Amino acid sequence: MFDDAWFQGSLLDTDTPESVGALGAAVERVTLSDGAWVDLRRGWISGADDLFARLLESVPWRAERRKMYERVVDVPRLLCFYGDGEDLPDPMLTQARAALDGHYGPELGEPFTTAGLCLYRDGRDSVAWHGDTIGRGSSEDTMIAIMSLGTPRVLALRPRGGGATPVRYEVGHGDLLVMGGSCQRTWEHAVPKSARPLGPRISVQFRPRGVR
Repeated sequence: MFDDAWFQGSLLDTDTPESVGALGAAVERVTLSDGAWVDLRRGWISGADDLFARLLESVPWRAERRKMYERVVDVPRLLCFYGDGEDLPDPMLTQARAALDGHYGPELGEPFTTAGLCLYRDGRDSVAWHGDTIGRGSSEDTMIAIMSLGTPRVLALRPRGGGATPVRYEVGHGDLLVMGGSCQRTWEHAVPKSARPLGPRISVQFRPRGVR
């Protein structure tokens, strides 16, 4: 699948018991434009490298092909999706989703119900500029909570249509990044390719019903 010799765990995560951290005052909110915002919580998951290792082995990762520009191409990452009502692949993900519901529920007005997992095997895997506008995200404010495990990667955001310097966050080893408000309609996000030798990263995206 990849050369796991490139993966280097966090020195801060060594021998740390697994737990879901507090949110509240530990969350830093950055206001963007046009009603969009981003929340960042560094090191939200303690013992995140152990969770990463379990998901790497237990999730039924699959490759996909999609039509782009009149060609069918390989999706440059591996995927797995857990829909509304499906059991998540690890109890820590269930705890994380419950914590997100407890913190964001009053603002969001509904629970997070699905989890999409992506495995970026190395720096060649990526996701192009896009907004999650399949479903209600195209017309309603919503939230997408992204938990990053494994090697840190850049998640970049820019206003829809470009024309501005992207905002860049390097996230990994249990960091949480939440995109909210109008972010899916008015901004785009991407995980760019890297020429540097990078180890694997798992992204877990928690979404409400009807948002993809």
